[in-house]
Amino acid sequence: MAQGKFGERLIKLKCSGCKAIGYYTRKNKKLVERKIELKKYCKKCRKHQIHKELKK
Repeated sequence: MAQGKFGERLIKLKCSGCKAIGYYTRKNKKLVERKIELKKYCKKCRKHQIHKELKK
């Protein structure tokens, strides 16, 4: 299967509460050097939690 346009720039976001991977997003690695933290809804916890970027 062919990789998409953003295949190598996709990052995983892990819930800080239950440690489940629930979201994938993109990041411009040239402009943003720090790790991303977003407050998103976790389906497993059933509430809004901080989601942090995982290492590859």
